[in-house]
Amino acid sequence: MAGGERAGDLLTTDAAAATPWRSAPEPGPGRLHEITFEAAEREMALFGPGDAPVRIWSYADKPFPVVRVSRGDRIRAEVHNRLPEHVSVHWHGLRIPNAMDGVQYLTQPPIQTGERFTYDFAPPDPGTFFFHPHCNESGQVGRGLAGIMVVEGDERVKPDGELILAVKDWRLGPDGRWLEFSTPQGASRGGTFGTRRSTNDQRAFAAEVPAAADLRVRLLNLDSSRVMEIGIEGAAAAIVAVDGHAVRPIPLDRSGQETWRMGPAMRLDLLVRTPKPGAVAKIVDYQSAEPWTVAALAATGKPRRRGALDADILYRPVFPEPDLAHAETLSWTFMAASDSVASFADAAGSDPAQRLLMDSLCVSERTYWAINKLSWPNAADRRLPPPLGVLTAGRTYRFELVNATPHPHPIHLHGHVFRVVSSSERARMPAYAADTVLLSPKERVEIAFVATAGDWMFHCHILEHLETGMMGYLRVV
Repeated sequence: MAGGERAGDLLTTDAAAATPWRSAPEPGPGRLHEITFEAAEREMALFGPGDAPVRIWSYADKPFPVVRVSRGDRIRAEVHNRLPEHVSVHWHGLRIPNAMDGVQYLTQPPIQTGERFTYDFAPPDPGTFFFHPHCNESGQVGRGLAGIMVVEGDERVKPDGELILAVKDWRLGPDGRWLEFSTPQGASRGGTFGTRRSTNDQRAFAAEVPAAADLRVRLLNLDSSRVMEIGIEGAAAAIVAVDGHAVRPIPLDRSGQETWRMGPAMRLDLLVRTPKPGAVAKIVDYQSAEPWTVAALAATGKPRRRGALDADILYRPVFPEPDLAHAETLSWTFMAASDSVASFADAAGSDPAQRLLMDSLCVSERTYWAINKLSWPNAADRRLPPPLGVLTAGRTYRFELVNATPHPHPIHLHGHVFRVVSSSERARMPAYAADTVLLSPKERVEIAFVATAGDWMFHCHILEHLETGMMGYLRVV
């Protein structure tokens, strides 16, 4: 590992687990952050001045604006829609009131062209999150309509610096014009991939970082389809948070033996001990046909630190812990749709909400996928469906998630943080919490969480999959 520390020069998970995990102090009176987003089309040189300008969609004057607040702060975000179709803001991973969850028709009316909507909430959990719309996601997110949220308050020990890395593919032709965002071949398989990969809107992201320093890297997979396998070369590093929630440090190394797979919508926080002056460390995606450098970090200046990397820098997460001894178990199979698969219309009841008609942005012409033999409505029946299931608020649930397909599925549950309890494919799995879990083909994963009142979406986060059937919602009363 030229120019860097060995992966063994690290306080490992076992060593960290031997020390008490401290709880974060309660936040004091928070600040009010009043934010205005203008969802609009903007022309930008995405990959630098030498490239053809691209007409992206964004909430602000640059792609992926960053909102930074502290735990206990309150956010009041007013969204103005200047786009030719309706939008929303779903605050992915945040445990906020259901009315603020940002799902058209289910939790709020669509924000139509020329209209405004105000989101008002206080994020309860520190960590790395993001936000995006929830209808025509493959088209709207495909054009760049997303943002990043950092909620501070989880650091017990302050690192020497921080770097945010947003990874996304773009479906662009040589002339800078958009290609079709969803194709039948992609939607019915692993997703329609982009033509240009980027980190922070750069083809080959590179940054100068302080030498021999502890750098917190917030890595977000904002792509519509791509699964990544993250490792590091030229430095010692550890995962310190998954989907924003602290874990006891999980080592990474450059050999590919210690890596982490992350699907669309998933996040990793890393603590990286940068290499000696003049050396370069690389964060790498090994899932590609050829390893792809997510970021090259060139170390400069005098060394900041000596000795092994102690990555145990975060407080324990603050979400409600599930009570596994008294959990109710439910099973959910993520599967291909077929002629024998029931539609939600077949299960419709007397709920007046089910008479609500959605529009073409919130349904697809085609159906390829299902959850427990139920598919999200398509253009043939635009009625809002009944819930997949009804849960009781405050009760612990243990979900068995079964992937009955030959493709990966990152499964996301809105409004909740869950413990990943077990996997049929990963015998030695570290303890971690998440809001999105990646199911490999034929894998079974168990998760557990404490249910919160509301109507919460439950779906695959390969955007074409949710649009073509692999989506529903859970009602918690």
